[in-house]
Amino acid sequence: MCGILGVVSNTPVNQLLYDGLLMLQHRGQDAAGIVTSLANTFHMHKGQGLVRDVFRTRNMRSLPGETGIAHCRYPTAGSAFNADESQPFYVNSPFGIVLGHNGNLTNSETLKQEMFRQDLRHINTSSDSEVLLNVLAHELEQAARGVRLDPETIFAAVANVYRRVRGAYAVVAMISGYGLLAFRDPYGIRPLIFGRAESPQGPEYLVASESVALTACGFDPVRDVAAGEAIFIDQKGTLHTRQCADNAVTAPCMFEYVYLARPDSVMDGASVYEARLNMGRHLAQKILRVLPGHDIDVVVPVPDTSRPSALEIAKVLNVDYREGFVRNRYVGRTFIMPGQTVRKKSVRQKLNVMGLEFRGKNVLIVDDSIVRGTTSREIVQMAREAGAKKVYFASAAPAVRYPNVYGIDMPTREELIATDRTDEEIAREIQADRVIYQDLDALKAAVTEVNPRLTRFETSCFDGVYITGDVTREYLERIERDRHAGRQESEEDASSNQLDLNAA
Repeated sequence: MCGILGVVSNTPVNQLLYDGLLMLQHRGQDAAGIVTSLANTFHMHKGQGLVRDVFRTRNMRSLPGETGIAHCRYPTAGSAFNADESQPFYVNSPFGIVLGHNGNLTNSETLKQEMFRQDLRHINTSSDSEVLLNVLAHELEQAARGVRLDPETIFAAVANVYRRVRGAYAVVAMISGYGLLAFRDPYGIRPLIFGRAESPQGPEYLVASESVALTACGFDPVRDVAAGEAIFIDQKGTLHTRQCADNAVTAPCMFEYVYLARPDSVMDGASVYEARLNMGRHLAQKILRVLPGHDIDVVVPVPDTSRPSALEIAKVLNVDYREGFVRNRYVGRTFIMPGQTVRKKSVRQKLNVMGLEFRGKNVLIVDDSIVRGTTSREIVQMAREAGAKKVYFASAAPAVRYPNVYGIDMPTREELIATDRTDEEIAREIQADRVIYQDLDALKAAVTEVNPRLTRFETSCFDGVYITGDVTREYLERIERDRHAGRQESEEDASSNQLDLNAA
């Protein structure tokens, strides 16, 4: 999960890209970067941390130009920050290309070998985004064959990228001297939308991960980039589009609607907020089935993502809705913290309890999902410490039982609390009186009711069905081994640092 932006304007774009990144900050808090283009020269600044910390006035002044791309990074493997992997990435051959990527490639190791042996390209980092950049650069070189690029040639190159690359990817790229390119994987797993604004000099275009970035920056949404589609905006501001993938199927990631996206975004024609309201209605109906004659006194959301669902649940159950947790907005989202220890510690820094809403009551706590269970356990404990008589816990999403390999930090089954556990066992693990999960069919219906054209979704973390068809048991085992190795290395580094501090 990352945030990407690309803009072609008639005025300087540095402030526009900065403002757009702020609207996408929820999609990645690890690093941020902006590249602009002026007179066929790229100007780049990127670094670790939040957007507001990476860019200072002097950095913004060093980003001239009327075309640019931007990226905010989220580490898909739960790893610590590596400065070499902040985006956008740059390659100078054959044309000079910068690229930002949201997603995760499932065949990156194979592609690395092809890069080295066949394409004669060297990959400097462990990032699959650098792999994707070099595949694109190679295919552009092969398609152009020494002549200037045109839209037809660029689209032919993207078509070959689709034939080689597997996984989830939404991409923005600038080709020096030519313009802005954006494309989306053949399943539309990761979101991408573009908008248009009118200026006295002509139309301007903005491509972004979420529609909220368009509207906040003064652009009218045109439409989502279709699964398997590429769009190219040349230096004159002319928009070119082409369906470049064979047999493309729209199957967006369901976790975007459950958790990742802002509620005020619209993705693939479906309002995220309306979908979450529907999730609450469907979940409330299940609660009435499994807890007939329930004794729930109050419904309390875990802020902020679960609020729409909790509101609808309280309405259907005909009980009070209360804000029982106050969120500290200056602590990062616990789901994307790099380590379990940091994640557990941050829960109580992030949330404070309004004891009045818990004392002497049977409380239904509603969260968007239960992944590792660390946050849920802490929240239940906080509710009990505040005086709750009973604590029921409802998840707007089904049980997360399988790794996600398409760009979300949940890569190993052993870290998922629902792995090989029943709902009753999960309730005991998080110390709740009862856990109620959304049914998968109901979750799909919640989104389809908003946009009936959406009939397929990427739901592998719930059902273990990987839509790209190339995820094997061996692949999952390799990811798990890599994660164990990375965790051990991080723990050794932390231990070494502590020894150094003690010695000092």
